[in-house]
Amino acid sequence: AKAMGLSPFRILLRHVLPNAVGPVIVVATIALGAFIVTEATLSYLGVGLPPSVISWGGDINTAQARLRSGSPVLFYPATALALTVLAFMLMGDALRDALDPGARGRPAWRA
Repeated sequence: AKAMGLSPFRILLRHVLPNAVGPVIVVATIALGAFIVTEATLSYLGVGLPPSVISWGGDINTAQARLRSGSPVLFYPATALALTVLAFMLMGDALRDALDPGARGRPAWRA
């Protein structure tokens, strides 16, 4: 591109940016799932958000006391947390496949 006389801005816009945007978006979506788990873990341990703030970790901590009575209260926040994190991980994986410039024009089963 430089030999063709393109400006550095044009090279950045046409060659570097398309290859850099995909990985940044993918890492951001996967990191978002990790941030949610970290917040829930800290709240479960009691060092995260204050008890007055609604949090899945706080809900799991509260429901743990009712676990012996057979109440399924623990199931709901734990399932919501797991499904949310799984959704962010799958979204990151799908975005990685969609934004991969090397896979354009190839069928998904050949990638």
